[in-house]
Amino acid sequence: MSERPWSSTAPPGEFRPYISAEESIKEFTLRAVILGALFGLLFGAVTVYVGLRAGLTVSASIPISVLSISILRAFGRSTILENNIVQTTGSAGESLAAGVMFTIPALISLGFGSEFTFWRIFPLALLGGWLGVLFMVPLRRQLIVKEHGNLAFPEGTACADVLVAGERGGSFAGRVFWGLGLGGVYTFLMNTVQAWTAQPEARPSWFPGASFRAAISTANEHKSVSLAKRAKISSAEYRQPKARALEGLGFRSPLLVFPLT
Repeated sequence: MSERPWSSTAPPGEFRPYISAEESIKEFTLRAVILGALFGLLFGAVTVYVGLRAGLTVSASIPISVLSISILRAFGRSTILENNIVQTTGSAGESLAAGVMFTIPALISLGFGSEFTFWRIFPLALLGGWLGVLFMVPLRRQLIVKEHGNLAFPEGTACADVLVAGERGGSFAGRVFWGLGLGGVYTFLMNTVQAWTAQPEARPSWFPGASFRAAISTANEHKSVSLAKRAKISSAEYRQPKARALEGLGFRSPLLVFPLT
C-alpha cells in the first residue's frame, strides 16, 4: 500500500479507500442503525417543515456525521464505518422526506388532495426508498468508482473528510467540533437571542425607493466555501479551466445588484 497520507481528492490512479477490503471492523451494529433511524426521523421532520415554509431543504449528511461522532464516542469507541452507517441512514430519511414534500403538495394543488391519505403516502414513500437503494447498487460502480476524479461530489467528499477527521481525533476532530460549536452559537445568538438581524437592510436617502440587503447564514457560507475549495482542487489536479470561473462566480454572485421592479 502507498505510504502517502490518505486523501479524498487523490487522482484516480492514486486513490485508495480509507478502510481497505482486508480490514474487518465493526460497521452494521445495532446502535448505529438505531441512532441513524432516530436522526432520519428528526431531520426528516426538519426537512418537511423548512421545505414547506421556505421552499428549500437542509442537507443532513455533515451535521449527522458530526453528531454521530460525538454521541457514539460517549458510549464507547466507535469506528468510522459505524459513523458512516449513521449518517447514511439519517440522510436517507431526510432525502426521502424531501422527495415526498416536494411532490405530494404539487399533486394536491392539482386536485388530487382527497386521494392522498396516510395509507397511500406511506407505501409511495416506502417504495421510493426501496427503489433508491436498489438502483444505487448497480449505479455505485458506474457513478462513484469508475467516475472518481471526473464527478466532483463536493458534499460527499466533505462528509468523508469529516468522518476521517473524527476517526483520527486530535486536532483534526477539534477543528470540526470547534466549527460546529461556533456555528451553533452564532445561529443561536442571531435567531433566538436576536442579538442582530439575519438580513441587514439599508435604505439610502440618495436613492429613494431602493434598499440594500445582505443575508447572513452559517449554513450557506459553509457550502459556498466547500464548493469553492473543491472547484480549486479540481482545477489544480485535473486541469479544468472552467473550475476557476465557477469559483469566481460563487464568491462574486452575492455582489450582483438586481434592479427593483
